[in-house]
Amino acid sequence: MITKHPIYQDFPEYADKIKDLFHNNDEFQVLLHSYSELDDKIYKIETDEELAMDDELSHLRKDRVFLKDEIYNFLKDS
Repeated sequence: MITKHPIYQDFPEYADKIKDLFHNNDEFQVLLHSYSELDDKIYKIETDEELAMDDELSHLRKDRVFLKDEIYNFLKDS
């Protein structure tokens, strides 16, 4: 199934912390914005709204995992 991967859904236990950091931490805000934009781009490719080669899609997915790890580490360490 093709779905978006909102960070709140992936880390529900950090929902309050995500909201707080988003409003009060510029670095976290940039990370979350980058993740959301990338997730939207991947979704558009997967739903054929945008075109991309398989290698490009694979690379974008890896980038999303990397950003998600960065966000998780940020949440865990804050």
